[in-house]
Amino acid sequence: MKVTFPHMGHLWLVLKAALEGIGLEVVVPPPCTRRTMELGVRHAPESACLPLKVNLGNFLEAKELGADTIVMAGGVGPCRIGYYAQVQREILRDIGCDYEMVIFEPPDVHFSEVWDKVKYLNRRPWQEGVRGVILAWQKACAVDSLEQELQRLRPREAKPGQADAVFQRALRELDAAGSSGEIKRIVKKVKSEMAKIPRHTNGPVLRVGIVGEIYTVLEPLVNLNIERRLGALGVEVVRGLFLSRWINDNLFKGLLPLPGHNPEKTAPPFLNHFVGGHGWESVGDTVTFARQGCNGIIQLAPLTCMPEIVAHSVMPSVQEANGIPVMTIYLDEQTGEAGLQTRLEAFVDMLRWQKGAPQGHR
Repeated sequence: MKVTFPHMGHLWLVLKAALEGIGLEVVVPPPCTRRTMELGVRHAPESACLPLKVNLGNFLEAKELGADTIVMAGGVGPCRIGYYAQVQREILRDIGCDYEMVIFEPPDVHFSEVWDKVKYLNRRPWQEGVRGVILAWQKACAVDSLEQELQRLRPREAKPGQADAVFQRALRELDAAGSSGEIKRIVKKVKSEMAKIPRHTNGPVLRVGIVGEIYTVLEPLVNLNIERRLGALGVEVVRGLFLSRWINDNLFKGLLPLPGHNPEKTAPPFLNHFVGGHGWESVGDTVTFARQGCNGIIQLAPLTCMPEIVAHSVMPSVQEANGIPVMTIYLDEQTGEAGLQTRLEAFVDMLRWQKGAPQGHR
């Protein structure tokens, strides 16, 4: 059994550790590229949302490397992720791509089914498997911690790209780490390296919160590296969606005491209930970021994403009540870099004008 999975930002590092921890041979798909997207678009329905298409491309590229089994999450509720695996299975069969699919539905709805699939996949004594899952969780927390430092550094570094280079090297080191102590040493070392990166003195830095559907928020291919683009414009990005939060909410059902945002408290009265996906979180995080002093909000979503369309519909009220500008960007395979860059530059110039800071790039 050679197991693969879909990409979503840096999730590959966490899933690889967890699956290897239970004794499986893992085939990590190549990093998402235009070829990945084109493969998925070629075979997926045109009306399918963007994550389904890119994930399909991941599976086709992993097949070229010898993968024969797919592990992926299912879903319940209004978000269409609950149909991804079934649709992708039929597409792969139709094009003669033979895969076994192991789908993990939400444990609060299908716990016994999830447990049966864990037992089916596990190849090691349970103690070793548990240690592997714990190691994967620690890697997720380490990646998130370093990524937050990266977001803070990008708009402040004197030579753009230095912080990203350190972060990419850290990902490789974390991937190779085999113990909790090693992970802690890597995080400490990398943060020390980041602290030594020279800063510029070009004036105040804007802070923009990014909210939206998790795949478009976390996957650089589909959002066209929006966080790096904003950093180059002198903007510090903050967001509430990170791997550790997603894992805690969806696999551990919020049992771990992570600091984070609570849409049940912050989204009302604008949105009073769960609407699928991360629509509720988008509204709640917008309110939270406004209270924390952010200068603006960017909402990201796949084209036709219903939960984010619902969130988008109440954003004018959120914007007016909290005094914070919100720009919504819908993404699909037709989204162009030039158009996105123009919108970002205009939005950032508007925020600088509102704040009274000098306009233009840093």
